[in-house]
Amino acid sequence: MPIADLPTGAALHYEDMGPASVQVPVILLHGMLGTARIHLGHVMDWLPAQGYRAIGLTLRGYGESGPKPRDFPDRFYQRDAEDLIAFMDALMIERAHLIGYSDGGEVALIAAGRAPMRIASCIAIGAVGNYTPDLRAVFQRMYPGDWITDEEKRIHGILDAASFTGEWLRAMTRTIDAGGDVSLSLAPGITCPLLIMLGDKDKLNPRRNGERFVAAAPNGRLAMFPCGHAVHDQERDAFYRTTLEHLRAASVE
Repeated sequence: MPIADLPTGAALHYEDMGPASVQVPVILLHGMLGTARIHLGHVMDWLPAQGYRAIGLTLRGYGESGPKPRDFPDRFYQRDAEDLIAFMDALMIERAHLIGYSDGGEVALIAAGRAPMRIASCIAIGAVGNYTPDLRAVFQRMYPGDWITDEEKRIHGILDAASFTGEWLRAMTRTIDAGGDVSLSLAPGITCPLLIMLGDKDKLNPRRNGERFVAAAPNGRLAMFPCGHAVHDQERDAFYRTTLEHLRAASVE
């Protein structure tokens, strides 16, 4: 599979599927400890059958993407968004639909706010663009990373789970301490159709935070599902139906 070497310093692995003639592809962005194939593989396989070109992008430091190891500076979400726009430039993609899951959803929201003319529509699954102080305890439970499997360590080149999760926790804590804004301040500039999908049992992304975000976006909508964090896996049929409606509506605007 191809690797895109970018001026941002990232080398991103991607899968490009479906008709190359489609002018506005769907770019898919995975979450923490995933790759495009691991987290969104069935969505990538489903989209071409609906007539869409699907590009699964693996974020820097994960899977076959570099540089390694994956690190978490305070602006890691913004850095990933810069990688995404540089990737679009490298592949000469003028505009794209975005589907991002978890961390990938946060990246998609930032990109939609910072480069609105480049984003045709945006779906964020399990992402809300803002973190409230009550989430601090939820984030702290991620440390010291004893939940990370040996296979995940191998795939992503993680040598020390405590160091990996500790660095992530510091970045997230600093975000909360600074007011919790990941992309909420960018929401008024997201002019494309925006759909945030949340599970009603998602501990990391409460409904009220999603409502706060879509209320600030000119064309935002929140869809709730009876499940946890991974809406696209746990409510697959409803996810497909809602996604297709969103993409079709965005394509005629």
